[in-house]
Amino acid sequence: MEWQPDEQGLQQVLQLLKDSQSPNTATQRAVQQKLEQLNQFPDFNNYLIFVLTRLKTEDEPTRSLSGLILKNNVKAHYQNFPPTVADFIKQECLNNIGDPSPLIRATIGILITTITSKGELQTWPELLPQLCNLLNSEDYNTCEGSFGALQKICEDSSELLESDALNRPLNIMIPKFLQFFKHCSPKIRSHAIACVNQFIIGRAQALMDNIDTFIESLFALATDEDSEVRKNVCRALVMLLEVRIDRLIPHMHSIIQYMLQRTQDPDENVSLEACEFWLTLAEQPICKEVLSGHLVQLIPILVNGMKYSEIDIILLKGDVEEDEAVPDSEQDIKPRFHKSRTVTLQHEGGEGEEGEDIDEDDDDDDDTLSDWNLRKCSAAALDVLANVFRDELLPHLLPLLKGLLFSPDWVIKESGILVLGAIAEGCMQGMVPYLPELLPHLIACLCDKKALVRSIACWTLSRYAHWVVSQPPDSHLKPLMTELLKRILDGNKRVQEAACSAFATLEEEACTELVPYLSFILDTLVFAFGKYQHKNLLILYDAIGTLADSVGHHLNQPEYIQKLMPPLIAKWNELKDEDKDLFPLLECLSSVATALQSGFLPYCEPVYQRCVTLVQKTLAQAMMYNQHPDQYEAPDKDFMIVALDLLSGLAEGLGGSVDQLVARSNIMTLLFQCMQDPMPEVRQSSFALLGDLTKACFPHVKPCIAEFMPILGLNLNPEFISVCNNATWAIGEIAMQMVCCKMPE
Repeated sequence: MEWQPDEQGLQQVLQLLKDSQSPNTATQRAVQQKLEQLNQFPDFNNYLIFVLTRLKTEDEPTRSLSGLILKNNVKAHYQNFPPTVADFIKQECLNNIGDPSPLIRATIGILITTITSKGELQTWPELLPQLCNLLNSEDYNTCEGSFGALQKICEDSSELLESDALNRPLNIMIPKFLQFFKHCSPKIRSHAIACVNQFIIGRAQALMDNIDTFIESLFALATDEDSEVRKNVCRALVMLLEVRIDRLIPHMHSIIQYMLQRTQDPDENVSLEACEFWLTLAEQPICKEVLSGHLVQLIPILVNGMKYSEIDIILLKGDVEEDEAVPDSEQDIKPRFHKSRTVTLQHEGGEGEEGEDIDEDDDDDDDTLSDWNLRKCSAAALDVLANVFRDELLPHLLPLLKGLLFSPDWVIKESGILVLGAIAEGCMQGMVPYLPELLPHLIACLCDKKALVRSIACWTLSRYAHWVVSQPPDSHLKPLMTELLKRILDGNKRVQEAACSAFATLEEEACTELVPYLSFILDTLVFAFGKYQHKNLLILYDAIGTLADSVGHHLNQPEYIQKLMPPLIAKWNELKDEDKDLFPLLECLSSVATALQSGFLPYCEPVYQRCVTLVQKTLAQAMMYNQHPDQYEAPDKDFMIVALDLLSGLAEGLGGSVDQLVARSNIMTLLFQCMQDPMPEVRQSSFALLGDLTKACFPHVKPCIAEFMPILGLNLNPEFISVCNNATWAIGEIAMQMVCCKMPE
């Protein structure tokens, strides 16, 4: 007999669903407890699917919520569902996939996909044939609901659909989907393309067998009136460009013309998909050949796409000029990951560390707008095309640039400054004749009344820092440095951030050219400590660390030390051992200790002791977690890595002066444990510290050599290149000290 609900139980479930929509937190908590109790009863899930599929008199939000709670139960407890319950849910889903409500159809589709994600595609053999069969239904709702479910399955299980485990259902599904490209409903056409699109990048054989029909069908939909269809057509062409360019080459002229139109589509979702085409084309060997004749049309389109939209300006608070006193929201602060110390270059006489972090803001400084948008995509496309075409791009750009850069409309002027930054790398040679005139204009833009203009001017100027430093200091370096330092103290947090990042780039390029201005620079950076909110404080540490790396021992002057160290040590004392803000501060102090050398001595003991404590604590937590993973959390080993790196900085900067600190600590025992850690980054930093301690105080390393050498030997593995690199260097340092001490081998 088919399962039927108990009327009283059904009313209880309905009341619970109504209560769960209450904004009251106490009611929400009570609902959560009740749900956990009801989950003990296997047929509770029958009630949930019954409300979703059968109670058509109930309001849609309640029915949909019932389905979403069921989805969560499937995710968490499906393996415990009795077979009768699982079968009832599956049957109800298939029987009601054509519900008249789009919301309910979508909820059922999500539920089907969640069940299949639990490995049920193999044990639900009727699902795919039935869904494909329902596509033929004359009832629109049934066809659309089935397609919605199939699209979700294609997204989640693309590899499985091509596997022998399911007898390769894709061989039937792809030709079936292609038939629906001509369907009278735009929603169905869009589903059909979206389904096929899931199999392009993986080069599914069933799609490759039908590739010509697919491309022909896409071309037929190129001018579709529906924006979702156009978006999926553009997405398909971008992916085909990556994996089957051979099939597109005969039509490339027409495709480029089409994409030029679509990049200007009134629907931004379509224009963004189309804009991706230029990014992908730039990576193809044929780019220059096929695109040269179209640059005259393409460049103005990309430049136009680089303007802030009205929604961007609202999201970025473009009308707020001063917000420095507003505390940061913690979700605005991206998680930071420490990069372990690699020692080769700096120990061969070069300045700074190998493997510099590559900023991920290559295209502009909108990192607070994490969503990829048309502005970012257009800027990225212009950047990569500048690297393909080099100075050939300039005849198409320069006539536009003048109008942009000197526009009275700040949005247009801002986009012109972004254009100038985007082409900096690729067109540098051709831009050189114009830079003496452009640089003063850009530096003047640092004082613009609009914060977003000041912010982008910082970023663009940083892209030309290499050229600035190659000129006589008084011509551009000094005025740029002066204005950037003012912007570091700007009243707008976004400008502070852009200026700090730009100044760090300038420091890397200028190195010791900055020595005459150190007092002025330090006054500004130290003043910023009292001014900055949380997020920018982390960027300020970076700027100070980069300064120390760039000027090295020139920082070791009593006047500079008295300015710099008190605020750094104050922050150091404020932070608890568990605070992740220690990462950037420890990185900064590592650079400062290396630069100050003997000047760091008055501060070294508490810093050294705390680093040893951090390593010891992390190792102890790791041991407890390994022995009792159910009782203890895994430690964050980044604390240990940054501590090891700061100890390296101390050993390198202080040399023999660390002798007493090492003698009074158990660092050698801890180092022995760290060198055997399963995490490569921990071993990498351990070997860097071993090499630095070998140089600074070899008598303390010497008794441990017999234990250390086998571990070092095991890590000469090129699979982990940085670990191998540091292990090799440490072995070399030990060998040199042994020779110096005339020790027998």
